[in-house]
Parts: sequence; structure tokens; C-alpha cells
Amino acid sequence: MDANELLRRYAAGERDFSGANLIGANLESAQLLGANFSGAYLAATNLSRAHLTGANLSGAFLHRADLRFAKLNEAILTNADLTKANLQGAFIVKSVLTGAKLSGAIMTAVNLRLANLQGVNLCGADLRGINFRSANLVDANLNWANLTGARLSGAQLRGALLNGIKLSKAFLNGVDLNSVDLDGVNLSESKLSGANLSGANLSATNFSNAQLRVSILARTNLHASNLSGANLTKADLCEANLSKADLSSADMSKADLTGANLNMADLSDADLSNACLRQAYLWGANFNVAAMRGADLTGASLRGAYIEGTEAHWPQAILTGATMPDGSRHN
Repeated sequence: MDANELLRRYAAGERDFSGANLIGANLESAQLLGANFSGAYLAATNLSRAHLTGANLSGAFLHRADLRFAKLNEAILTNADLTKANLQGAFIVKSVLTGAKLSGAIMTAVNLRLANLQGVNLCGADLRGINFRSANLVDANLNWANLTGARLSGAQLRGALLNGIKLSKAFLNGVDLNSVDLDGVNLSESKLSGANLSGANLSATNFSNAQLRVSILARTNLHASNLSGANLTKADLCEANLSKADLSSADMSKADLTGANLNMADLSDADLSNACLRQAYLWGANFNVAAMRGADLTGASLRGAYIEGTEAHWPQAILTGATMPDGSRHN
């Protein structure tokens, strides 16, 4: 079957083209809404800007197919072979891609909002600027994928593999990353407001200039992480490990750091206004020029902390029962 025959039969009302051989056909901008291409051979086929809304492409062979800016929303792509296919700018909203092969596929700026990609292998994929909002990425393999600038707000990432992933400037607002392992990952300038990162391993992770307002980081491992310039307003950091973390110029106003470990942390020029640091450990922490107005350090340990340049701020803090830098106990 060639492209002309296909379009003629479609215009006549036929929709079932399952198993059809259309290898290398030119179907650019073709109107093929609701067509059944299950098991069809579409390798190297030009489907750029084609309208395939609601189409069935389950098990289709789309190796090296050109799907740039194609409309594939609500399509079925279960077990489709999209190896090395070009999906740049494609619209794949609410589609099902479980079991699809996407190795080597070009997926920059693809819109996969609300799509089902459960268990899909995207290891090492270039996913810059991709839209995964509210997508199902449960158990997906995202190891070493480049998700710079990606939109992942509301996405389901339970059980996803995230080793070596790049997430700088990504949108992850409200995402549940409870107990995830993102050791050493680059999340600089990312948006994580309202995200759940409780119990996660974020050791040496780069959160510089990230937005973490009202995020949940309770009992999270942030040892030696870079949070310089980060916005942690009203964040829950109870019992978090922030030892040796870089929190310089971070905004932690009204954050809850009860029982947190901030030993040797850099808090220079940080805003701790009205933050709760009750029973926190701050041995050897650097408070140079940090804002402390209304900070509650009741029972905190500040042994060996560097507080030069902040003398004017300490009378504005609550220090009841705190151990001061010289080892004395504040009344």
C-alpha cells in the first residue's frame, strides 16, 4: 500500500489499516484521526505534522519514523517500536506508551502531559524541555536522562530510576519524591515548591537557587548539598541532615528545622527570620551576617559556631537553654 491508496481509502471511510506496510511513505500533514495502525510497518515513514488523534499504533514498527510536531493525543502506542524516531515537538497528551521502545528517539519539547509511560525505558534520553505534567512515570527508567527545563509538576515517579539524571531548571512543584535517591543530582534553579522529599537521599545534590517553598524535607539527607540562594520559606526540615551544607544566602524564613543537624553548615547571609531551630545541632556553623530576627533556637547547640557580624541579630533570637559558641549555656 502506498500513501495515495491509504489516503483514498481513509477518505472513503475505512479506518482499519492494521498490519499495513507503509515503510518510507510520505504522510506529512495527513489527516488520519482514529485510524487503526496496530502492528503496521511504518519505519522511516514521514508522519510529521500528521493528525493521528485517537489512533491505534499498538505494536507498530516506527523505527526512524518522522513524527515531528505530529498530533498523537489520546493515541495507543502500547509496545510500539519508536527506536530512533523523531518526536520533536509532538503532541502526545493522554496517550498510552506502556511497553514502547524509545531508545535513541528524539524527544525534545514533546508534550506528554497526562500520558501513561509506566515502566518505559528512557535511559540516557535527551528530554530537555519535555512536558511530563501529571504523567505516569511509575517504574520508568530515567537513569542519565537529560530533563533540563522539563515540566514534571504532578507527575507520578514512584519507583522510577533516577541515577545521574539532570533536572536543572525543571518544574517539579508538588511532586512526590518520598525516599528517592538523588545523590549528587543537579537540581539547580529547579521549581520544587510543595514537593515531598521526606526521607530522600540528597547528599551532595545541587539545589542552588532552587525554589523549595513549603516543601517537605523532614529527615532528608542533605549532607554537603548546595542550597546556596535557595528559597526554603516555610519548608519542613525537621531532623534533616544538613551537615556541611552550603546554605549561604538561602531564604529559610519560617522554616521548621527542629532537631536538624547543621554542623559545619555555611549559613552566611542566610535569612533565618522566624525559623524554628529548637534542639538543632549547629556546631561550627557559619552565621556570618545571617538574619536571625525571631529565630527560635531553644535548646540548640551552637558550640564553636562563627557568629561575627551577626552580633546585632542575636538579641532578636530566642536562645533559651541554647549552648553558645563558647560552650556557655544561655539562660
